[in-house]
Amino acid sequence: MKVKDIAGSFRWAPFLPIQKSDSFLTMLLLLSKYRMKSLPVVDIGETKIDSIITQSAVMHMLSKCIGLPWFETWGKKTLLELNLPVNEDEPVLKAFKLMSKKGVGGVPVIEKEGNRPVGNISLRDVQFLLMAPEIYKDSRSVTAKDFLTAVRAHLHIKQDSSSILGGVIACQKNDTIEDIILKLDNTKIQRIYVVNGKGDLEGVVTLRDIISKFVQEPPGYFGDFFYGVVPSPENSRV
Repeated sequence: MKVKDIAGSFRWAPFLPIQKSDSFLTMLLLLSKYRMKSLPVVDIGETKIDSIITQSAVMHMLSKCIGLPWFETWGKKTLLELNLPVNEDEPVLKAFKLMSKKGVGGVPVIEKEGNRPVGNISLRDVQFLLMAPEIYKDSRSVTAKDFLTAVRAHLHIKQDSSSILGGVIACQKNDTIEDIILKLDNTKIQRIYVVNGKGDLEGVVTLRDIISKFVQEPPGYFGDFFYGVVPSPENSRV
């Protein structure tokens, strides 16, 4: 099987491009409400991709806006004030099934006793089910904790880098959005976990959550282009 054999299975086969003339609102809506992780910027006249805009790139841009008057009135608000959604995630085959079922890109691994997060497993980590021999042979029974331990050992031997090597990046509900944007941009991660004063898990904030708070889609903005194509459940998260 080759890439061309599965490319047609992607939405908009295989991506939804934008042009330099498209508005900033269009870009933010596609990266938040319409669940795109990245957007190729194309030059229709020359049939080429000029660049790719990612959620992380938007977060970096927002971090550079800190201090500007228009940003400060929003960035100083806390998670509680903005009422950002909180997901109840369970913690390795079960973790990946949970991600698929709930439409999320990652889940926390919590302590057996209590609710303290000890790691994060994302969709991209499914590769280690095949790459790390000690995981592959027991892939159907390995626990989330043992998966994290084995992956970290495998990456250490290979001298590879991965966000799974780091500890859990967390924040609290009283932290400002400004602080969270800086933390997400500095660590280059997709999500940050919300914990209480005891370190127990209370929820998760994603790049999409942050971006979505900047935009509101005007009625009929995209017409019927997305009708029946991109379901957007009220509590869907990535």
